[in-house]
Amino acid sequence: MQSDDSNETDEELYEHHSFVAAKGQEPLRVDKFLMNFIEYATRNKIQQSAKAGNIWVNGAIVKQNYKVKPGDEVKVLLEHPPHEFLLVPEDIPLDIIYEDDALLVVNKPAGMVVHPGHGNYSGTLINGLLFHIENSGGKREDLPNNSNERPGLVHRIDKDTSGLLVVAKTETAMTHLAKQFFDKTSEREYVALVWGDVKDDSGTVEGNIARHPKNRLQMHVFPDGDEGKEAVTHYKVLERLGYVTIVSCKLETGRTHQIRVHMQYIGHTLFNDERYGGERILKGTTFTKYKQFVDNAFKILPRQALHAKTLGFVHPVSGEMMRFNSEIPKDMADCFEKWREYAKHR
Repeated sequence: MQSDDSNETDEELYEHHSFVAAKGQEPLRVDKFLMNFIEYATRNKIQQSAKAGNIWVNGAIVKQNYKVKPGDEVKVLLEHPPHEFLLVPEDIPLDIIYEDDALLVVNKPAGMVVHPGHGNYSGTLINGLLFHIENSGGKREDLPNNSNERPGLVHRIDKDTSGLLVVAKTETAMTHLAKQFFDKTSEREYVALVWGDVKDDSGTVEGNIARHPKNRLQMHVFPDGDEGKEAVTHYKVLERLGYVTIVSCKLETGRTHQIRVHMQYIGHTLFNDERYGGERILKGTTFTKYKQFVDNAFKILPRQALHAKTLGFVHPVSGEMMRFNSEIPKDMADCFEKWREYAKHR
């Protein structure tokens, strides 16, 4: 599809995003509307797309100040092809803690995106994985694709979440591992720092999860089950530190942002989780020294306090139960220690 008013280039444009405005959509500038829908997008990039004539509403090119109305179909087209065309091997160091002919387990650092997508066309775990496979005598074509054309990916974790991922290297491994995740027989334990003193020593959060009706970059809990997919998180308190608590979360299901949105739902947003409001002081005092202390803790841990610590599954070939553990990364460990010291003297 090409822009009708593009007379300087005949480069092909690719549809990256398409949205239909909800019935209750209030009039909103299209650039602001798209900011609520497209992860990692900047307003500058969206405005550049508008100036290039690459934002369409109901089949017509619009300017950035067009007001989106209920039922409008909004499309963004870019000169870059979507991510499935951009799977380029890159020499990126990967912390692979186990590997055999069927699979590998990698410890992902915070800040690394798992797969290419809008705004992140390089530097992802998948780019590094392709390089690793090709330089280990394998071929990228041998990696199995999941339904989203993401080679080897059985599951994923958020960009700013650290921890363990299993990657399938064969179709057999992909099928077996995907079934374990679907059947809820895999083991996934996360460690998180959350705001507030969690009342119960342990508990279970249940509530369907779907996209937030107003902010498409957030997920939302629908406790009545009228929308979204079933989601179950089991939590246990590991350490109480006054205004914050270290918890272990075990996933029974694996929904987008599951722990982040479930903990927010029960009133314990993850520490420094910007998307869900955890970058604000949610618990504590109004003393200036306390505010300074929390700001310093945010600097030590400039991301949501979440780490995928433990991963367990049955090996798809040997049938052996495999369990892997990873250490709490330094940024989280340092933040924990800072809160421990504060808790001693408050």
